[in-house]
Amino acid sequence: HVQLVESGGGTVQAGGSLRLSCVVSEYTYSAYYCVGWVRQVPGKKREGVASINADGDRPVYGDPAKGRFTISRDNAKTAVYLQMDNLRPEDTAMYYCALRPAYGPCSVDAGLYTYWGQGTQVTV
Repeated sequence: HVQLVESGGGTVQAGGSLRLSCVVSEYTYSAYYCVGWVRQVPGKKREGVASINADGDRPVYGDPAKGRFTISRDNAKTAVYLQMDNLRPEDTAMYYCALRPAYGPCSVDAGLYTYWGQGTQVTV
């Protein structure tokens, strides 16, 4: 079955950086899909952060991420990364990696994803 495993979370001071990783395995249904990062604070709605297509050449970002976060993927298409710079206390959340089949542009809409990882905590 499809597995997404996140890592790289932790505690960092405001202004610092973290790099989250998501290893994707067992997804063989389609060559067209989007992988994204979604964050959630207890008691609040999930918030889409960034998403990237299978080829890794069309990233999209939610408003909180623009100018500070960068999503990318490796050439083997097994991992997706989220480089987070200039972190702020309001970035504190559980960050989830998620995947969905997609034949069109990716979106940061958190409600579109089919598969989810277990999450990694980021505390600023």
